Amino acid sequence: MLKKLYEGIQLKFADTTKRAKIYQKMGVAMGKNCQIFGDVSFGSEPYLVRLGDNVKITYGCLFITHDGGVEVLRNLGMLENAEVFGKITVGNNVFIGNRCIFLPNVTIGDNVVIGTGSIVTKDIPSNSIAAGVPCRVIKTLEEYYEKCKIGADYTKHMDDSTKDVYLIKKYISPLT
Repeated sequence: MLKKLYEGIQLKFADTTKRAKIYQKMGVAMGKNCQIFGDVSFGSEPYLVRLGDNVKITYGCLFITHDGGVEVLRNLGMLENAEVFGKITVGNNVFIGNRCIFLPNVTIGDNVVIGTGSIVTKDIPSNSIAAGVPCRVIKTLEEYYEKCKIGADYTKHMDDSTKDVYLIKKYISPLT
């Protein structure tokens, strides 16, 4: 009980890389350079989740590794004492947007973007952009590249204040 409380406190104040290491200690298998933002849950069976290299999981994502609905069957005397579990596998170089939900027995390929708010119920192939409820492929990685290169702002090298000035100047029209 105290261990879980301590882990919860650590997770609240850790940066994305430190948070990944804490989840790794809790049982989530992961490769190199993973980043996990706040309020992510790997559920009651974190050891059933596998993350590849360079995975970024943003705020509020849920990884559900069991089917709680089997409770109804147990209550009817069917499948007495049964539980249903499944692993979740995320490939290399994957970005997961805010508040996504992953259900048991799904595999996400390499080089994938999962859009914000998606509910992933089926496998997503490599080199694709997927989003929606339920989540489905909406474009290829190449199509996404073509779209992004047109409107990209090259600010990743800038410090926060320089980037703020740049973005305000470009996107916020002056009050008249």
